[in-house]
Amino acid sequence: MQHKTAAVRVITFGTFDLFHYGHLRLLERARAHGQSLIVGLSTDELNEFKKGRKPVYAYPEREAILRGLRVVDQVFAEESLDAKADYIREQQADILVMGDDWRGRFDHLADICDVVYLTRTPSISTTATIERIQS
Repeated sequence: MQHKTAAVRVITFGTFDLFHYGHLRLLERARAHGQSLIVGLSTDELNEFKKGRKPVYAYPEREAILRGLRVVDQVFAEESLDAKADYIREQQADILVMGDDWRGRFDHLADICDVVYLTRTPSISTTATIERIQS
């Protein structure tokens, strides 16, 4: 997809709970694809639906962390997994960036924006961090 404007808007989605180095690297690399980065932050309810557990940090805390990062330009509440196309249109995003653990899951959105999957930072995840803390 050819971008007619110089201000390419990148969007990504996630829970970003127990913020760690892998999250930071994903956001930095996503931001490198454009001039602004918009983050659809999963609500507590959506996270419980998709992962079967509430996040460790509530939405307002996770939102504050993301808003405090220089690579993040905007944060909004992602309330539905089925509304990605609507969110992309509402935010006028040119590129969707997701971790490669989602590879292929968003290819159907390529008619409204470019879709890029980034390799995850090895050996780190929120689930692994929680398991390490619990043991």
